[in-house]
Amino acid sequence: MTSKRKPKNPHAVALGRLGGKRRAEVLSPEQRSDIGIKGGLVGGRARANSLSKAQRSEIAKMAAEARWAKEKQRQTPPTKE
Repeated sequence: MTSKRKPKNPHAVALGRLGGKRRAEVLSPEQRSDIGIKGGLVGGRARANSLSKAQRSEIAKMAAEARWAKEKQRQTPPTKE
C-alpha cells in the first residue's frame, strides 16, 4: 500500500532545522532573510518545472508589459490641466 504524500514545504523544513519558531524569534533579520531566500529559490524552480512552456511564456509576456508600462509612466511628464 503506497500513500501519496504532499511534498514538504521547504520553508518549514528550513525553520525546523534551525530549531522551529522559538529559534526564529532569536535569529537576526539577516539570518531569517537568508532562510527565506533559500526556500524561495527552491520554490521558484519547482513552480517553473510545474508550468508548461506556454504558461511560462504568458507569464513572461505579462511581466514585460508591466515593466514597459512603468517605464512609460516615468518618461511621461506631468500634464497641467
